[in-house]
Amino acid sequence: MEYSPHCHSTQPVKNKLFVFCIMLSLWVYMLYCCVGYSSTSPSFMMEERSSRNPLRPLQKQDLEMFPKSQSRDLLNNESDADSKGDGWEENKGDVAYDEDSGVAGALNGSETKKLPQAIIIGVKKGGTRALLEFLRLHPDIRAVGAEPHFFDRNYEKGLEWYRELMPKTEEGQLTMEKTPSYFVTKEVPGRIHAMSKDTKLIVVVRDPVTRAISDYTQTRSKKPDIPSFESLTFRNITANLIDTSWSALQIGMYARHLEQWLQFFPMSQLLFVSGERLISDPAGEMARVQHFLGLRREVTHKHFHFNPAKGFPCLKRPESNSKPHCLGKTKGRTHPNIHPDVIQRLREFYKPFNKKFYHMTGHDFGWD
Repeated sequence: MEYSPHCHSTQPVKNKLFVFCIMLSLWVYMLYCCVGYSSTSPSFMMEERSSRNPLRPLQKQDLEMFPKSQSRDLLNNESDADSKGDGWEENKGDVAYDEDSGVAGALNGSETKKLPQAIIIGVKKGGTRALLEFLRLHPDIRAVGAEPHFFDRNYEKGLEWYRELMPKTEEGQLTMEKTPSYFVTKEVPGRIHAMSKDTKLIVVVRDPVTRAISDYTQTRSKKPDIPSFESLTFRNITANLIDTSWSALQIGMYARHLEQWLQFFPMSQLLFVSGERLISDPAGEMARVQHFLGLRREVTHKHFHFNPAKGFPCLKRPESNSKPHCLGKTKGRTHPNIHPDVIQRLREFYKPFNKKFYHMTGHDFGWD
């Protein structure tokens, strides 16, 4: 047989190709096995992957893993921070709420939701948020943090809807809420009377001129391009005619609004709190409020610390050295400079309303 060098030279190449094919097949098989194993791996493998990817959207089951936060406030339904109950820098719960009594009531099942027996009905920018937080210091009061606006905006939802908004209370505790617009809404007195003719009503009032400027300042903080206070005050500035259709001025005509309430409630069921004294002497005003509500005097001067930087009293625990809880950034805004002639004209405008209000309430608030 004749020797062929070409035939022998191709044999090693074929052997290498065969080995390569076998190795490739083994690699594909191993890859297949790995993929199959991953698809049937236990759930902890998925959890490990999710921990490396924290930006995935939360699912319902994820939310159920976390305990629901305990809040005494309602769901936010207003753009105003005060309406949401956010007017304080710190969490009020640790100051105002007795955790031990709350837990005990929940364990023995004695807590129930009741319709409010007392309501802070006004007025806007009078000091209603401060009063509500002062009252929440009292162990016998449970109050909704945000403004329900049931009797003026949500009345068609019914009393059971309203009741569900209330915090749970034990026997002997008062349920309260505050919505400042109630005082100036003509349908509200009759609606509250229909719920309970024994409801106690609290109105925080303030110098109507200062209150109007504060109202305007709040609005301007949200809408900087609104007209000046002076231009909104007068219907005809040449004739010096006040525009009484402007709500910021309307609210301060307290006597006119009070007449609507006295058609349904006796004066003995209304308490008028001085917004000025709530700042200068909070303990004194709180003594009057607690007496009116039939409560023992628990909130005293020991609970207040005046903050000169803010110009408002802050809340504190008498038995602890914790930081006082103060009004938030939405409170105590700097008022714009209003022309003195405009201020004087407004004082003249409000004077007869103030005089009648003093006579109706039996109290001179000293605004004139």
